[in-house]
Amino acid sequence: MAHVHGWLLLMPAAILLVAFTHYPTVGTLIQSLYSKGSVIRPSRFIGAGNYAAMIEDPVFWKVFANNLWFALGTIPASIALAIAMALIVDRAMPGRALMRMAFFTPTVLPMIAVANIWLFFYTPEIGLIDQILSVFGVQGHNWLGSADTVMGAIVAMTIWKEAGFFMIFYLAGLQTISPELSEAARLEGASRWHYFRRVLFPLLMPTTVFVFINASLNSFKLVDHLFVLTKGGPDNASNLLLYYIYETAFSYFDSNYAAALTMVLLLLLGALALAQFFTLDKRTHFR
Repeated sequence: MAHVHGWLLLMPAAILLVAFTHYPTVGTLIQSLYSKGSVIRPSRFIGAGNYAAMIEDPVFWKVFANNLWFALGTIPASIALAIAMALIVDRAMPGRALMRMAFFTPTVLPMIAVANIWLFFYTPEIGLIDQILSVFGVQGHNWLGSADTVMGAIVAMTIWKEAGFFMIFYLAGLQTISPELSEAARLEGASRWHYFRRVLFPLLMPTTVFVFINASLNSFKLVDHLFVLTKGGPDNASNLLLYYIYETAFSYFDSNYAAALTMVLLLLLGALALAQFFTLDKRTHFR
């Protein structure tokens, strides 16, 4: 009877998990094995045909490379900035609450609103960045219209948006560390950098593992800002995997190929999470 009671308690969560996670995943996998259907030519089973087409798709490889560069640009910078901000607002200082709120404010803004704010920054000639550059006699630049600068512009916006969120976790981690460690380090003559590198950062490794995994997953599922800023352009220079999936399904109406792209993205995220868990987590000691 006790086992039945336990299963009944688990049933609501299990039903939601199956209905909104497992069933859609299996359905997407099955759909990816069929060709694009039309009124004249109905959809038919083609096995791995969509995956074979993906291998020969130059746009897919360009978008995939874009996403890797996007992840490499956002993850380390967001984590480093989050640690720096947490160290600043963890100290006793005038206006500390106001500074914490200022650092965290970008996090609570919707991504569409953030994209519109930064669109004002990046607008050629009349944007804030070009206006500031003109004061120093520097000619304006089309930041979002140039393939050389569009990815860097989106990376900068994403770091500004995410760093405050990660700061909260580091701030919580810092407040669990005993201040006696800092006092002992000062008595031993250790510099602030030595104390951070040898004591503080190793103690923050559990937080870093959590933040690193979340930042990695976020870098492959951010898509809202592209609707406002670039639509993936110019020439797919800012296109990311999730936006390419949306574009394939709802602009080109090829939901079967989009399903294959979705499965690749799911496998990529799963492999990424497992790799990080077995490499970083194994070196982290939770106490």
